[in-house]
This record gives sequence, structure tokens and C-alpha cells, in this order.
Amino acid sequence: MKSLVIVESPAKAKTINKILGKDFVLKASVGHVKDLPKKELGVDVENDFSPSYITIPGKEKVLKELKSEAKKADVVYLATDPDREGEAIAWHIAEDIKSRGSKIFRVTFHEITEKAVKEAMKNPGSVDICKVEAQQARRVLDRLVGYKLSPFLWKKVRRGLSAGRVQSVAVKLVVDREREIEAFKKEEYWTIEALLHPENGQGSDFWGRLYKYNDRLVINRDEEEGKRFLITDASTAQNIADDIKSKDAFLSTIEKKLRKRAPSPPFITSTLQQEASRRLKFPVKKTMMVAQQLYEGVELGKEGSSGLITYMRTDSFRIAPEAQEWAAELIVSSFGKEYVPEKPPHYKSKGSAQDAHEAIRPTYPDKSPEKVKSFLSKDQYNLYSLIWNRFIASQMSPAQLEQTTFIIGLKKDGVEIKGTELRTSGTVIRFPGFMALYTESKDDIEEEEGGILPQLKEGDPLRQEDIKTIQHFTQPPPRYTEATLVKTLEEKGIGRPSTYAAILSTIQDRKYAEKNEDKRFFPTELGVVVNDLLVEKFPELIDFGFTAKMETELDEIESANLKWVEVVKDFYTPFNHDLLQASKDMAKVKPQDIPTEEVCDKCGSPMVIKWGRHGRFLACSGYPKCKNTKPLEGDNSSQKAEPVLTDEKCEKCGAPMAFKRGRFGKFLACSRYPDCKNTKPISTGVKCPLDGGDIVERKSKRGRSFWSCGNYPDCKFALWQKPVPKQCPKCGAAFLTEKRNRAGDVFLVCQEKTCDHMEEVKREESANEAM
Repeated sequence: MKSLVIVESPAKAKTINKILGKDFVLKASVGHVKDLPKKELGVDVENDFSPSYITIPGKEKVLKELKSEAKKADVVYLATDPDREGEAIAWHIAEDIKSRGSKIFRVTFHEITEKAVKEAMKNPGSVDICKVEAQQARRVLDRLVGYKLSPFLWKKVRRGLSAGRVQSVAVKLVVDREREIEAFKKEEYWTIEALLHPENGQGSDFWGRLYKYNDRLVINRDEEEGKRFLITDASTAQNIADDIKSKDAFLSTIEKKLRKRAPSPPFITSTLQQEASRRLKFPVKKTMMVAQQLYEGVELGKEGSSGLITYMRTDSFRIAPEAQEWAAELIVSSFGKEYVPEKPPHYKSKGSAQDAHEAIRPTYPDKSPEKVKSFLSKDQYNLYSLIWNRFIASQMSPAQLEQTTFIIGLKKDGVEIKGTELRTSGTVIRFPGFMALYTESKDDIEEEEGGILPQLKEGDPLRQEDIKTIQHFTQPPPRYTEATLVKTLEEKGIGRPSTYAAILSTIQDRKYAEKNEDKRFFPTELGVVVNDLLVEKFPELIDFGFTAKMETELDEIESANLKWVEVVKDFYTPFNHDLLQASKDMAKVKPQDIPTEEVCDKCGSPMVIKWGRHGRFLACSGYPKCKNTKPLEGDNSSQKAEPVLTDEKCEKCGAPMAFKRGRFGKFLACSRYPDCKNTKPISTGVKCPLDGGDIVERKSKRGRSFWSCGNYPDCKFALWQKPVPKQCPKCGAAFLTEKRNRAGDVFLVCQEKTCDHMEEVKREESANEAM
């Protein structure tokens, strides 16, 4: 029998083909093949929200080839990814090829290993229509919000804006945090520390911090008001320090606590995104792209392509027993028997977790990061090492830590002063356990274990070598990093880990949020304006609890406990009512002009800070009589004072060309502007096939990007898809072109019409409808 196996990516097809052999034909859909139309709503709100799917532009060749191969095959196996998006892809393909007479089965595997693939092929099933309907509900909800709300923003704020069911909630988190920071009032406080020396000469000096003074806890904010003692000024701090210095110190009490620290569970999608952000400085988008490569297969020399990790979109901590067995064997051989717990660890997943999936773990015990390092890119190696170490550590024994606390008392004339004490702590690792391999990094506050303390006994006298007062200020809550924003989204049940990469990209692409030099998010002025408008007019839409409830209902659809049409209807009815009401009774919204002390150098009127398409700028208050404008210098300006110079020379005056940004995007301009006003588009690095000129990006009158020969109008060669300077491996054409579908799939296709070469670049799940 001839069998056809359809997967999503060419890389995955190559890995599976090596496992199944020549009796199977492997083909890739390169992501979604069908979606809602781009230029219309595509949802019939009057007919149970029936979606109108079309073949995604650019996928006609792929679908034609799949139909042709299906016609020749006796059995077709749909082996797309084991999640909602993968199920929807399988369903769309099945609907298109089911009339071809072949038997169609659905197979899923959570790791691309010989055992997992062959086991799945032995036990084929059918497409899970409930999972398809859950994906369809999410797609329809996002389309309704995107296509209904975005035009509203165009009308009320400015053209080109977009809103999304989940992206808008993420923006609200960033805006709310910024307002917390702005409203925060610093509070001064002081701490006091004494450098203590053992009188008996045993051990080194150590610092003790004032913990209690006159029976009041110093800066312990968790205690009741009457017990709390905050030292708020330098004078009070110095008086207390002088009082302590006038007394004799001694070691009053030694407290020892033996505690165990359990390892962190193996990675799930969200924790992998967080840890890779903290430890490797990977954006979430990059983490998912590299993880996809490790899952689908990496070329390991003569061995061929091998999938190195299990499926990377999961929220379950479950580990297969056989994986726990080989992990235990590795631990014994590398560390010893005592590093393996008596029973294999079990980590409890959240109630909403899809337990059919495993956690993210390595797939082969004999492919450690060091053994395959020579075959991996730097990013692949770093992420694979992180996944490997986290998994192995999760199967190891807890660490045993002994925490020792010295409580230092004070005496005056040999009599102990009750109610005043200093403290210091130190931790000794009695047994490292999993810490011998891996410890999880922290978000904003590193856990302090303390230093090594001298060998002393209770009652030993201590000499005060020094005492210091230290000024502090309470700190506002920190801005979100990618890691902490992902963590908050997950904790609040907003979106799904598989969509976080798209969410974070979208809010930046739409200029609703940006990152500062510390890689932390802050809202743009546009983000604040749009957020405040949505909060006022659509409070339920961007309510955290409501958004989390929608995610739960999508899970209920997948579990066959809810009907997708009813879920969409319950959402759309009040949403549409709010939208109609808001459209009627609201004027256009924009930030107010900010007066300045600067005077217009053309007419003498005061200059004001205005808000435009590209951010704030200075403009004459005498407009429209005077149209003088200037860039606004400073961190929040979209126009920088210092141009970024390039190595390219101006062909008119010889000065360096510089990157500039205008209403149609980036371009090159002479750095001697305004003396020399020469400008030119930025080259893509691809040469025109007609006259050899540089192909450059341009904008149409409607603002749509296209690419044409730099010698236009003499040469009229043009493309609607971005050219990429990469030779076609199939026909040798000079360049490929980039295409992107509505599902977020990006792929390269040959620019020659007679060549059908197509290769995937990356796969992203869409989180919101973006117009």
C-alpha cells in the first residue's frame, strides 16, 4: 500500500521520513493552508457565526500537490502538530482531500523519535472535531474583535491602529504597571550594620544587621503597626548607631535549621520562555523558534535528522515513565545513587493542563548537549543545554541546606539589654542534590543564602570593629521584562503559552509598548491613549477575569462541554452593543497639546508639543498660519538627534549616508542635510534581474510595501513580496521571496514561476487579529 504522511514543516518531514522509510511519502503543508479572508470579515454573524475559509494566497501550489499525492495514496496520515492549530490544519486538509478516495487518519506524536512515530502510526485515529471547534472559536473571536474594533480606533484615534482580544489586555498590564510606578512615592529608611570580631580569635569578622531595637522590629512591614519601627532619617539612625556602639556585643543564640529544597519541575512552554529570557536573554519569539527547530529535527551528521526534544507547546508537567528511568540511570552514572530519590518525582500540573502532552524534555539519553554540540548552532546548543539540565535536575534528589542564624545581643556593664538585637545568617549546603547540576534563576530579586559564618558558641563575646548607617529608599514595582510579563499572563490565565510570543511581538509591532535599555516594557503614548479608550468604553473586553474566563470556555469547547457557537454568541452580543454605543456618543480622542517655553523661530509664537503619527513633535501654536515644526529631542522622541551613519557615501557630495525614518519608513539620507538633500531607499541586498540595479523597498499611495528596482522609472521591475538574498537550492534562481500567511507562518518561495520550491522560516501561532 502507498501511504502519504502530511506534516506542517519540511524539517519535520525530513526527520520522520528517515524513521518511516521509503514506503511512505512525506509532504509538508508549511503551516496553515486555509484561513479567513484578509480583506473582509469572513464571519457570518447572522448565521451562527459561520466562517468563510479560503485558500491562503501562496498556498495554492502546496494544496494542489497534497491533493495530487493523496489521489495516488491508499492511506493518508495527517501528522500535524498535536495542538489546536495542528488539529485545524489537519481538518482543513482532510476536508479538501477526502473526495479523493483515500482512507484518511489522524496521528499525533509528542516527540519525533522512532519509537513515538512508529507507535503513533500503529494506532491512528481521526481528527478531533472538538479541538478544531475550539481553534475555530478562538479564530472567530479574534477576527470579530480585530475587524470590528480596529476601524473604531481608526475613527476615534487615528488610521492604521488595531486592537486584539488578548493583545489589548497585555497592553493594559503594561499601562497599569507604569501608572503604579508613576504614583509610587518613595519612602526613605535606614538600616544599621555592625562589623563584629570574635574576641576569642576564632574565624573572620562578619556583619550583623540591626533586627530589633527596644523590642520593636526594624523595617519589618509585615508586623502590626505597633511593632514596626522604620528609621526614617539620618539623625535617628546615627543616634541609634551611637547607642549600639556604646554597648558590648555577644553571641546570644545560635539557631540552626535543616531544610530541603526541591528541584524545579521540567519545563512547560511558559517556564521555558521565562528561563530562556532570564538566563539566555532570548526574546520569547526566539525561544519558540529555536525550540521548534530542536523538536522538528536537527541534522546530526551521518546519523541524519533527529528530533532532540518533545513538543514545545505544552502546559503539563507529566513525564513518561521510560524517560524517568533513563534519567535516573544517567544521574547514577554521573553523580551517584544518593542523587536519585527513592521514588520518581511527580509534579502536579494545573487543572486546565492538557495532560496528553508531556513536559518539555530531551528525547534521547545518548544525545547530551556536549555530544551533539558540533552539529548545533550556538542558540540551539544553549537552549538544548537549558532543557537538558532542567529535566535531569528535576529527576534528582532535593538539596539539603543548613541555615545558621547568629542572634547578637548587647550588654551594658555586664547586664544584657533586652529587646535589642542584631542578626546575620549563613547557609551551608550539606548535600547539593539537584543543585550540583542546575538552579533556577530569579526574576527581580535574587535569593540570598548568606555567607560563611565563623565557628562560635553561644555566649562568646564580640568586639564591634565598625558600625555604619545605610540609607535606602523603597522602590516602585519594576517594569515587566518578557519573562515577568509571560509569568503574569500565565498567572492571570490570559491567552495560552503557545500565543505569548505573538502577543509580545504584536504589542511592540503596533507601537503600543516599547522596551527600554534594560529590556523592560513601558507603554508608548499611543498605547496609553488606546488603552484608556478601551477601558472606558469596553471595560469587560479587557478585564483580566473576563479574558481568563474566555480561555477557560475555549478549553470547555475542546472537552465537548460547551458549544462553540454559544460561546461566541455570548461574547459578541454585549460586545457589539458596546461598540455601537461607543461609536455614536464619542468624539475623536488624542492627547492634548503641551505648552512649552520655546518660541517659534519663524513667527515668534509659542511652540507646543503635538502628537502625530510618529510620536510627539514641536509645532508652532500659530498653525495653520505658521506650519513650522521641529523634532522633539529626548528619549521619547521617535526622531533621534544623532543620525546613525552608514559606510555608504553620498554620490552627490561624498558625505556619509545616514539612516532616517519618515512617514513611509526607513530610508538613507545625506548626513549633511539640509546642505545636501540627497536621499535614496535602503537596498535589500538583492540585484534586479533585468538591469542589475539594487532592489529597494517602496510604499504605494495606500501605504502598502512593495519592492522595485532602484533605477525606477527607467526599470519597472517590481514585486509585492520581499526579496531575500538567498539562492534557490532547487533551480538556482538568484533570490527567493518571503511570504507570510494569516496564521503567522513565514516561508520562502522561489521567484521563478516554473519552480515550486518552498521552505519554512518559522511558525508562530497568531494571538490576535492584526489588521
